[in-house]
Formats: sequence, structure tokens, C-alpha cells
Amino acid sequence: MKAVICGAGIAGLALAHRLAAHGWRSEVVERAPGPRAQGYMIDFFGPGYEAAEAMGLLPRLRELGYTIREAAFVDERGRRRAGLDYAQFSEVAGGALLSIMRPDLELALRESLPSEVTLRYGTSVTGVDDGPDGVRVALDDGTAREADLLVGADGIHSTVRSLAFGREGSDERSLRHLGFHTAAFVFDDPQVREQVAGRFCLTDTVGRQMGFYALRGGKVATFAVHRVADPSAPLPRDTRSALRETYGSLGWVAPRALAACPPSEEIYYDHVAQTVLPRWSTGRTVLVGDACYAVSLLAGQGASLGVAGAHVLAAQLSEARGDVRAGLERYERLWRPVAEEKQRVARQGARWFLPESAAWLRVRRGAMRLSGLPGVDRLIAAAVSGKPAELATLTQAGADDRRKGRKTSAPPR
Repeated sequence: MKAVICGAGIAGLALAHRLAAHGWRSEVVERAPGPRAQGYMIDFFGPGYEAAEAMGLLPRLRELGYTIREAAFVDERGRRRAGLDYAQFSEVAGGALLSIMRPDLELALRESLPSEVTLRYGTSVTGVDDGPDGVRVALDDGTAREADLLVGADGIHSTVRSLAFGREGSDERSLRHLGFHTAAFVFDDPQVREQVAGRFCLTDTVGRQMGFYALRGGKVATFAVHRVADPSAPLPRDTRSALRETYGSLGWVAPRALAACPPSEEIYYDHVAQTVLPRWSTGRTVLVGDACYAVSLLAGQGASLGVAGAHVLAAQLSEARGDVRAGLERYERLWRPVAEEKQRVARQGARWFLPESAAWLRVRRGAMRLSGLPGVDRLIAAAVSGKPAELATLTQAGADDRRKGRKTSAPPR
């Protein structure tokens, strides 16, 4: 069996890895000329951690990861106002938590790809012809590929989604904007690095926020998010100038970070949005990761769900034993409830993540101060991460469906 996977990000690379383990050959095409350097620090936990362990990736991820003591909220002079103990959160997660830069997670996945996977950069999908026995994928170099499956793992602005799903797959119809813009970049500043070393430091502010992580080599990773009046308005062309204008009046190390901000093409900048679709597959074309169930940065689990969703998809295709459509239906039936629950948690947590008023800011500070009390830590962890999703249980459920001969169907259209 052969798959064409559009997108060499976390979900696409994880899927290529898992499909190879089940005997598939995959060609991964990525429109970017090479691996993307932009990205932010992520807390990797939940079902994706379990999937990474099954893939044998944890030793490498720990090597590339960082040790963070706490998430500290600081005032305009850098004084700590409140914080969340990472060791405490890790304990609630059963120790299954690590902090890693998103590009480094992609690096670990690329390094692990077996010989059954071909990876091509600078290549885009331009057309999809989905038939009963296979799918023909047109590429922008004028060539085409015949495959048993086409996978759109190309992010929240998915090309495959727009090509294969028509109007319902357009950004206009499939994106739920949450009212924020976000940005991330890396800069060199040993002085700032020393001030934030070992912590994730966030400005304790209303309506906009910057966060800072210390990286190796004297570098600092910066994360920014702010509320916007019109969530669907076009993004600014000059993102560096937009960042300086939006965050320029913040105190502490924000001015130094903005002064060292790289050119716009080196900045990650996008809407904060969720992907909402009535179906995840059509014929022999399927979506995975942010292309169909982006939870937004408010949930903090996008990378985890990308890896775990790929794991579930590959397992169900394997269980289907050549019946691609049956495998796709089981994947969606098993995984959609998990993704939608994480999306719900993210929407409910928006006020917690970035307070819209001074009153909500005080509420967050109070909750942080209570987080050390027995039982309260678990309540906060549940509010942040939602219900646990055990990957082994989901995979077993799919296997049981096949063995019992249970007829599966996609969710109602």
C-alpha cells in the first residue's frame, strides 16, 4: 500500500513513521524549501507522549528537550506575581511531560523515518483525482503520483482540505477564529537568557502577553499572543513592525526582545483558530492533525494530538487490511471525540490563558497561588488538559471493531 502525505510537519512525519511500521510506503511532500526553523516551545504530554514512547522516540526527545522549573507570571519589572510548578504538573501527568521546541520535535521525527519513506521539500499538491481504486495526486512540478491514500497533514491552512473538500474545506468555512493573533521567534541575548533560565516567564498582563524561554547557545525563544477586534481580518504584512507596535509598551525584557526581533520572514505569525469540519475524509483522501482538528495554542496539546492522531490513523488503516475507507471511518469515529473535547477545553480556557480584564487577571493569580494545595493541582491540570485519552485503549477499540465485524460509519454529515 502506498500513501502520499502532504505536509512534513509533526503529524505528517509521525504518520509516515507509523505507516511504515505497518508495511506501507509513503512519499511526504512539503511546499517549504526545507525544515522550518520558526516555532515555539511546547509542553509535550498526553496521548502524543504515549505514541512517541511506542515509536521509540523518547530518549531523543529528552535529549533535545529542556528542563523547566515553573511557568512564572511577572510584572513590568520582572517580579514574580504567580506561578505554576512544572514538577507538580508533571507528577499529575504521571511524569509523562517534557518541554521541547517544535522544530526539534520535527527533527526527531525526521531522523526516525525508515527507508520506506521518501521526503521531498519544495513540492506542492495542485490537484486531486479520487477514484474507487486509488487517488491520483498532481504536483506543482508537472508530475503526478498514483496512491492508495492521500493525506492532508498540511496544517490549519491545508491545501489538501481546500482541494478535496470543496467549499466546506476552505479557511472561510472550516476555521473557528478565537479572537487572538500569535507569534513566535528566536533571538540572541545572553542577558535576557540569564534572567529567564529554567523558567517559562510570561508577562502578567491583560489582553496581550509575551513569554520567554532560555535556549542553548545564549538564545531565547519568544512567544506572543494578543486579542484582536476582528479575528478574521488579514494578517499584517510586516509582522515585525506589527509586533513592535502591539507589544512595545510592555515592560521588563520585552523591549530588548522586540529590538532583537528578526525580519518578518523569520517570524511565525498566525491567527489563533480551531479547525471544524463535518467530516475528515472523502473517498481515499483524509486529513490529520491541524488540517482537521486544530485545537489552538490555548489547549497546549496540538503537537501531542498530531502525533497521537497519526498513530490512531495508521493503526486503523492496518486493522482495515486493505479496506481504506473502513480504516478512515474507524479513525474518525475513535479520534474525533478526543479532539473535540480538547477543542472545548481550549475555548473554555481562553479567559484563563489571556485575561481580558484586570478582574480575570486577579482570578488567575489566585488560582495559581492555590495550585500547591492537595487536590487543587489536579483540578488545574484537568482545566488545562481536559480528560485523559489513553492511546492503547483507542487502538484496541478499533481492533475489537474489526474482529467483531462491526459496521462502522462516519459521523453524521
